[in-house]
Amino acid sequence: MYARRSSRRTRPRGPASVIVLALALVTALAAPAVPAGAAADAPKAQTQLTTPWTHEVSPTNALPDYPRPQLTRARWQNLNGTWQFAEASAAGQAPPTGQTLPEKILVPYPVESMLSGIQKHVDHMWYRRTFTVPRSWHGDRLLLHFQAVDYQTAVYVNGTKVATHTGGYDSFSADVTGALKGSGPQELLVAVDDTTDIDGQPVGKQRQTGDGIFYTPSSGIWQTVWMEPVASAHVDRVDATPDLAAKALRVTVQASGITTQTVEVTAYAGKKKVGRVTGRAGTELELPVPHPHLWTPDDPYLYTLKVRILDRHRAVDEAGSYFGMRSIGLGKGPDGKVRMLLNGKFVMQVGTLDQGFWPDGIYTAPTDTALRFDLEAHKKLGFNMVRKHVKVEPDRWYYWADRLGLLVWQDMPSTFASHTPPDTVKAQFESQLHAVVDQHRSHPSIVTWVPFNEGWGEYEPGRVVSEIKSWDPSRLVNADSGVNCCDSLPDNGEGDIYDNHTYVGPGTPVQQGVRAAVDGEYGGLGLKVDGHMFDPANGFAYEMEPDQATLTRRYTELQGQLLKVEQRCGVSASVYTQITDVEDELNGIYTYDRRVLKPGADQVRAANLALIKASGSVGAGDGTTYPPGTPGLDGVSFYPLDEGSGTVTEDTVGTHDASLVNGPAWTTGHAGSALQFNGSNQYADTGAAILDTTGNYSVSAWVKLDRLGSFATAVSQDGDTNSAFYLQYSGQDNRFAFSFAGVRALAPSAPQTGQWYHLVGVRDAASGTLTLYVNGQKAGTAAACLGDASTGHTVIGRGRYGGNPVDFWPGAIDQVHMYDRALSADEVGQLYQSGK
Repeated sequence: MYARRSSRRTRPRGPASVIVLALALVTALAAPAVPAGAAADAPKAQTQLTTPWTHEVSPTNALPDYPRPQLTRARWQNLNGTWQFAEASAAGQAPPTGQTLPEKILVPYPVESMLSGIQKHVDHMWYRRTFTVPRSWHGDRLLLHFQAVDYQTAVYVNGTKVATHTGGYDSFSADVTGALKGSGPQELLVAVDDTTDIDGQPVGKQRQTGDGIFYTPSSGIWQTVWMEPVASAHVDRVDATPDLAAKALRVTVQASGITTQTVEVTAYAGKKKVGRVTGRAGTELELPVPHPHLWTPDDPYLYTLKVRILDRHRAVDEAGSYFGMRSIGLGKGPDGKVRMLLNGKFVMQVGTLDQGFWPDGIYTAPTDTALRFDLEAHKKLGFNMVRKHVKVEPDRWYYWADRLGLLVWQDMPSTFASHTPPDTVKAQFESQLHAVVDQHRSHPSIVTWVPFNEGWGEYEPGRVVSEIKSWDPSRLVNADSGVNCCDSLPDNGEGDIYDNHTYVGPGTPVQQGVRAAVDGEYGGLGLKVDGHMFDPANGFAYEMEPDQATLTRRYTELQGQLLKVEQRCGVSASVYTQITDVEDELNGIYTYDRRVLKPGADQVRAANLALIKASGSVGAGDGTTYPPGTPGLDGVSFYPLDEGSGTVTEDTVGTHDASLVNGPAWTTGHAGSALQFNGSNQYADTGAAILDTTGNYSVSAWVKLDRLGSFATAVSQDGDTNSAFYLQYSGQDNRFAFSFAGVRALAPSAPQTGQWYHLVGVRDAASGTLTLYVNGQKAGTAAACLGDASTGHTVIGRGRYGGNPVDFWPGAIDQVHMYDRALSADEVGQLYQSGK
């Protein structure tokens, strides 16, 4: 998401009445004694919003659900609930073994969250509780699991350090058997350091001072803590990759404590056994899945797995899992363009940007039902994809995506280091990225890994893509979502996808080469809903609408434009910003508290389904035909500019005489007289939109520049915000160009001042190209699949950008032609010769 240009600010603090209300709510939820200072540090806005599930949370039911659905065992114990808490003075402080900590916190809600009962940020912290090992577990190994802790963690059991971990988004475990006392309560201490460092630490959207497109941080334990008994030889992870061509599942059982034992993996369709394989742990096994029932968003069919470790045919460990049979890849769609293919077919991926923030739990959904809600909302609204934006969710989120049938693009949380970070930063980033891939590699819903977003912390993208491909060759890699904008490094063709971000958009990225093209972010339509805003005084959107009807209409308009982009440009996917409001951002389909659906549900669903349905008809054309246009080389308007005096110049072919604005002078032209422009405020206005810029057209002019360096436009036609086209000199490239905003067909070499050149710009809507000719020769071509409709005036001597007149021509212009068709190369040559 584009960075919003604004100064950092500190959120306003709440009045006493709001603090009292917050304290009452926290007390009702977590039942700890909360020091007054904790509530006093609470942001005012954050205490004002609750979700429909906030009041379901208590110390006895804090996320009680089994946290690891892809590796299940019958025996386990949840350690969520009320823990003791204290702020530490610094990193590396000696553990307060045997000491009662002064505060209480509800785990696993982040320290900054309302649900935690603390609601303030601290850099260094201690958690403490005791636990008892059930008698029936004696004789087993005891594993202690942390699903996610942000950011650096040290774990002590009975004063013995049993684990350290760096990274805020992946799970880690410790075998704590050797640290246990014989019986009775066991002390568990957890030290966490989290400075929310925005240089080298992967933080995603977290900021200590949340503002604009960045939000309140989530420090400490923010996912479930739990424990389970296992045998000495036990399964750690099941890596499952479907292989449709072989009608098999490629499965690797990662295990600990294995000596001579073997692993057995059995697949079931319901209760029916469909395949079985045995072999060594840590090696890839081929599990037959005959007549595979394919997993799709419309039919998210899941097989179940039983995994056993066998010692002489006796099972010493047994775990359950599941998998889906589907493929994801690239290939040519019906229109011959490279598309993202699901199970060998092009299916338009229509999704939203999903940031995964909550007003009550920040990073942590209050309940499992709440966690599922956003995904169910996607399905009800006709989406088939979700982009998890620079955050990693708990395993249960991916389980629900698998169950409900949603394709997932998984971002890696961004660092904000430079493009040349030190090796230590790169090593940490890649280690944590690898851990995320390993933990989630078996979810059928995940189809794309996204290591970088808009260049945030981006470095060596080609090498990072290669690493991800070596870890997981079965999925696509989107090297840098939004590579066209912001802080992105130059696009050198890395990865499988060219990803365009355009707000409000949608963008019109053209599929080229061997990569698929996608609209990775667009939209951002906003609506204010009283009583459901995080910070009403500072809420914003990329385009704020006055009411629900307008929001609904604008959403359907954007999706209708995307339908053309899908059909003409070869785009494979779209990501609308966004499914919910997040803090100051009011551009969600739902409000931040999930209580109000802002646009009309039926219209949103119909517009989304139309995009998906069109997947089957790409290549058949969209029914658009382009008339042959007016024959001959005169065109529909021609300005010889031979008057030599006066304030009006004649259109000798059409009826749109041009008025001279701010006094351009008459000068000697290429032939006869010409207009001389000062490059600051002078131009000629034809008073009409001469060209239909949604179809084929051409423009030509003889031009001479007095100076170089800045953009300068010879001929354009005004749009609402930008010119529909620019026949211009591009100061950025020091070349002549025929352009749309952001797309330029460039000449190969720089022009000279004081010299006449003949420029022709040709728009061929059928082929989706812009072509520039200089002095009768083809000079450059650019792909531009859609043209903007324009009802503004055609003008000579300037352009329009951002709603303002810009790029005034510094020099002379002569013999301007406009055509309602695409000139051929031969015609351009004839026109040049006639002018010579």
